[in-house]
Amino acid sequence: MSSPTHSYPASLARRVLAHGLYETGNVLRNGEQLLVSLILPVLVLIGAHRLELLSGTGVPGIDVITPGVLALAVMASAFTGQGIATGFERQYGVLAYLSTTPLGPAGLILGKAVAVMGVVVIQLLVIGAVGLSLGWSPQPAGLPWLLLGVLIGAAAFTALGLLLAGTVRAEATLAVTNVVWVLLGAAGGSVFPLSHDGPGALLLLLPSAALGESLRQASLTGLPALIPLLILAGWTLLAVLAARRWFRWR
Repeated sequence: MSSPTHSYPASLARRVLAHGLYETGNVLRNGEQLLVSLILPVLVLIGAHRLELLSGTGVPGIDVITPGVLALAVMASAFTGQGIATGFERQYGVLAYLSTTPLGPAGLILGKAVAVMGVVVIQLLVIGAVGLSLGWSPQPAGLPWLLLGVLIGAAAFTALGLLLAGTVRAEATLAVTNVVWVLLGAAGGSVFPLSHDGPGALLLLLPSAALGESLRQASLTGLPALIPLLILAGWTLLAVLAARRWFRWR
C-alpha cells in the first residue's frame, strides 16, 4: 500500500515571483499599457531630440532628455499602469479573492512590485538603447545612482498608484492617473528640468521632479542627487503609510 503524498504550497518567494511574472506578461500583452509605458516615452524622446527642445542648456539636449524620459516611463508603469490595473481588479472583486489565496495580501503587493520592476527593466533597455543611438552619453560612475533613483522612484509611484486604486472607483483611477501622468510629464519636472529659483522651486518637492532630478544628475555628473532621493524616499514612506490606513480591498 503506497504511502499518502502530501502537497505543500510553494515558498512565498516563488509565489511572489510567479505572480510578478504573470502580471508582467499581462502588461506586455496589453496594447494600451504598452502604449503608455513604452511607445509614448520613446516617441517623446525622439520628438524632443529632433525638435531640439533643450538645445540651449549648455549640454547636449539628448543628455538631458533621456534620463527625463526614463523618469516619465517609470511613472507610466508604476503609477498609471499599476494604478489602473489594481483599480479594476478591486472593482471586479479579483483583488479581494487573490488576497485570500496562499499568495496573501503581502505576497500580492510584492508580486505587483516585481511586475513593475520587470516592466521597468524593459523600459531601461529599450529607452536606453534609443537614447544611446541618438547620442546619449551618461557618466559611467553615475549608472548605479541612476538605477537607485529608478528603484526608489518606482517604489514611490507604485505606492501612490496603489493608494489611489484602493481608495476611489476604477473609472476615477483611470482618469486621474492618466491626467496626472500627463501633467507631471509636461510640467512636473520629470522630462524638462524645473527652475531652482523663485516660488516655482517648490515644485521640486513633487515626486516627478525629484525623480527627474535624481536621474539627470546621476547621468550628467556621475554623482548622487541626495536631496531628490530623500524626497522620493519621503513620498514612498507617506504613500505606504496612507495605503496601509485607507486602502480597501473591495
